[in-house]
Amino acid sequence: MTLFERVAAHLPRPAALCAAAALMAGAAQAQPVTFETAEGAMELPAVPETIVAYELASVDTLAALGHVPAGVPGPIYVPHIAEQAADAEVVGTLFEPDFEAVAAMQPDLIVVGLRSLKQKDALERIAPVADMSVGPDAVTDGLARLEAFGALLGEEEKADELAAQVEEKLAAARDAVAELGGNALIVLTNGPKVSAYGEGSRFGWIHSQLNWPAAADQIDATTHGEAISFEYIAEMNPDTLIVVDRGAAIQADTQSGLTTLDNELVHSTTAWKEDRVLFVPAAEMYISSGGVQSLMTVLDAITEGLAETAS
Repeated sequence: MTLFERVAAHLPRPAALCAAAALMAGAAQAQPVTFETAEGAMELPAVPETIVAYELASVDTLAALGHVPAGVPGPIYVPHIAEQAADAEVVGTLFEPDFEAVAAMQPDLIVVGLRSLKQKDALERIAPVADMSVGPDAVTDGLARLEAFGALLGEEEKADELAAQVEEKLAAARDAVAELGGNALIVLTNGPKVSAYGEGSRFGWIHSQLNWPAAADQIDATTHGEAISFEYIAEMNPDTLIVVDRGAAIQADTQSGLTTLDNELVHSTTAWKEDRVLFVPAAEMYISSGGVQSLMTVLDAITEGLAETAS
């Protein structure tokens, strides 16, 4: 007995005909959908209705498209994402999924990123898993993921609108960098510790996408940056010092990045003397980098920060 026949057996004939017609229409409308992931093209049998995302850049972009995932990791350190996903179910952390909770949701798609990629094989026992990782070039990868999610969800027009907004803000930031001139050194503070990030690193898109020369050209492009001293900062003597405060990003009870850098060696740099120490939005830069809303927040902060410096 088919599904239609089972439904019809329990309904009066007019209702049975209507139900069967509705089921047939639904089946006809359920068409496969293909979208691009970090690993290549992926096909699903239909547009996913229930999505679980273990990647905050993806949660960010999905929310911007009007499709907040049903399941998200916790805690969410990025304020705008936490607010948008307030009604979503917390299904573990970025590193440790709650497999039982995910299975109970019966998702149509699970999204992972760099921090959750190790769980991909285990999660695939529950539902299809898409690797939507964002690499060092958060702009290029972020826009690619935006286009992919737009195609997946039938939100191509909205995705195009958001991409145009990002491009506009990119242009404004490039103009601000060109007008101010000089080079830049990107550092991450973690309590009293400092690491430098150069071209090709997780924050290196600031150099490549904004045409901003690097003050140092021999920094290891590792995930966690290259540990440096205050003497190193003084020696490199950047025109602008770009700071990502990890403690602020993860709401850790550590000394602030400003406190860490407030010393005589850093004071000796051009950046400090000319008030060109720029703190970028920490959570958006460190945790949800590549999310479309996070990208725009960071770009706006750079443009506005440089405008204040130039005035």
